[in-house]
Amino acid sequence: MICVYTEDRWDDILAAVDSVRHQSLPALETLLVVDHNAALLARLGREYREHAARGEVRVLANAGPRGLSAGRNTGIAAACGELVAFLDDDAVAEREWLRFFDEAYDDPRVLAVGGRTIPVWASGSRPGWFPEEFDWVVGCTYRGLPHGRARVRNVLGGNASFRRTAFDAAGGFATGIGRDGDKRPLGCEETELCIRLASAVPGAVILIDDRSVIHHKVPGVRTRLGYFRTRTYAEGLSKALVARSVGAEKGLASERRYTTRVLPAGVVRGVRDALRGRPGGLGRACAIVAGVTMTTAGYLVGLFRSRGGGVAFSSGPVESAAVPRTARTGPRGAVA
Repeated sequence: MICVYTEDRWDDILAAVDSVRHQSLPALETLLVVDHNAALLARLGREYREHAARGEVRVLANAGPRGLSAGRNTGIAAACGELVAFLDDDAVAEREWLRFFDEAYDDPRVLAVGGRTIPVWASGSRPGWFPEEFDWVVGCTYRGLPHGRARVRNVLGGNASFRRTAFDAAGGFATGIGRDGDKRPLGCEETELCIRLASAVPGAVILIDDRSVIHHKVPGVRTRLGYFRTRTYAEGLSKALVARSVGAEKGLASERRYTTRVLPAGVVRGVRDALRGRPGGLGRACAIVAGVTMTTAGYLVGLFRSRGGGVAFSSGPVESAAVPRTARTGPRGAVA
């Protein structure tokens, strides 16, 4: 499933779909869910008319409120496969992406698997001040996540997969937490879902497999300090909503280790690099401190707002769409 919203990413969308169509393990179908953009919906419908006739690519309109969560829920309801994989609209997947996802589901306890997302910087290289510990700011795998195939609390939504039954057990993505059109760049909808899923299904296993690789474009605007501040503040707001939904103990369990171990080590590494004359070291150390400060500020503001009843969101069940189930292809009929 690829959720899309703007014609400005037209070439990126085509590249994302093409990367799915050339997987070593073919997807049963590719779902393009368009978020309240009639022109883009019509254009994609024309582009993939022949593929749609063969059942390879389906273009759908977001049936819910504007935003990424509702778009994903629309696609989940329409999906024909037993596994549902999510790919960002400005990313391309490596050829073995779906195959490595599929292998992990040999264990029936596994309900979700995430992969590794590598940034593709518009400038050609990482900005010297940008710390790897904060690559989540640009939707990529960050320093501090485990290597190989390992259990995690949650996957990252732009490179993830779920059993279809996971949504039957826990419901869909919560609206009101994640990205929503032109509003502040919130996130964490996949975190909230994974925590809810683990509570709904005792013994559920959520994995990350860093062999399932995608390459995610990072435009120049997202390498600026202003975006860094905005995105980290928004993450704090999102964490407050997650804590409200599932409780602070579960909602912040992974963040405690991240802030007490990973980030201090990053600051020390940056200062050490600066003392050794390596470029960008001091900037990275300062960026980590600034990122923590802005995220904390957003979290505190989010807690205040949620206690006052100023924020509402829904995480109800995904309703089945009136879409016929087709014969499975591949080991488990993966939907990308």
